[in-house]
Amino acid sequence: MDPHPEERLAELLALLPPAPQGWVEAAQELPLARPGLDRLVARAEADARFRELLIADLEAAFAQEGVEADAATVEAIRRRLSLP
Repeated sequence: MDPHPEERLAELLALLPPAPQGWVEAAQELPLARPGLDRLVARAEADARFRELLIADLEAAFAQEGVEADAATVEAIRRRLSLP
């Protein structure tokens, strides 16, 4: 067994290409958007009409709640609410 597995892991990670810029930006932006996302999800779970609005027009629902509808945020909401 390797006595320093974290060093081997570091070596393997160094072989990977850099993450795409879009992934890096999304990773930086999502923590800032999380309170807004949590508020949208909670409201959608509690309010059937609002959930219908989210399903019908996600960007309009974001605007109504004052949440910026960038691609990463839209995708995060779609995943959390299991939307198509």
